[in-house]
Amino acid sequence: MSHFVLPLTLAALIAASPALAGEMVVKTHKVDDLKAVFATVESVDEVLARARITGTVSGLLVDEGTSVEAGVRIATIGDPKLALATAGIDARLKAAEAERDLAEIEFRRSGDLLAKGAATQARVDNARTRLDVATRNIAAIRSEKQVSAERSGEGAVLAPGAGRVLKVHVTQGSVVMAGDTIATIAAENYILRMALPERHARFIKLGDRVLVGPRSLSTIDTPPRFGTIRQVYPRIEDGRVIADVAVEGLGDFFVGERVPVHVTTGQRPAIIVPRAAISPRFGLDYVTVKDVGPVVVQLGQAAEDDIEVLSGLRDGDLVTW
Repeated sequence: MSHFVLPLTLAALIAASPALAGEMVVKTHKVDDLKAVFATVESVDEVLARARITGTVSGLLVDEGTSVEAGVRIATIGDPKLALATAGIDARLKAAEAERDLAEIEFRRSGDLLAKGAATQARVDNARTRLDVATRNIAAIRSEKQVSAERSGEGAVLAPGAGRVLKVHVTQGSVVMAGDTIATIAAENYILRMALPERHARFIKLGDRVLVGPRSLSTIDTPPRFGTIRQVYPRIEDGRVIADVAVEGLGDFFVGERVPVHVTTGQRPAIIVPRAAISPRFGLDYVTVKDVGPVVVQLGQAAEDDIEVLSGLRDGDLVTW
């Protein structure tokens, strides 16, 4: 490859710069071959908040986009029949308590008569049995009342996990059955899910680093960041392999938002120089080669502190900056 050398006047203008800060000998290296794809923001888990009883939605406390904590009430389901059933149980409990009081009086009276010789032991045993039955009947009704109260409490629909509400499936006043979905909640742990062409499946594996591009919906320029492949799904669908990437700082993203990512798909030869060696002037990029002067270069893939040079340099060139 031959160098393209600037005219003397332009070379002298560029050469009139501060003292050199460093130098390096150009050498071709093997670098990761990155392919650009789009990934979508997904929740690791999507949980469903379901109704536990049949009834009418009388209180809806969330909407799409609401952030909720685990165990927080998101809706209330009311069933008038539960209140009527509880009232009926209360009435039965009072009747059973009255029967117990009567059996207790009868038992004491039979005992007194037996002591005076005016009653038989059989009558006393019969009174004791009726008292035991009445006492156990009260215990059974009280347990039934607790079940009814617990069932009434199940009208509260609670968030099964912390996260953000993706969709509310009912409206105020809707009639729902036990097991119906009230809301879909995305867990707070977000990941990037990407679909790669089948030919790239052999290059990706757990723990690989992925370069994540800036958010397209952001109004400010954010520097690229790295993520890590946390899972590769063992199934190819429609000629694509699915993989999940763990990245920090996805909490305020929209679920389903597309984010550009660059994935390593092998290696290729490349010339890499420090960013400091690049001098953008007059709409072009230049690199100073010792004993040659400023040389026009074509830049390629950029990293954190380095940048690839596609053309303009060759092995053995001494670059200074």
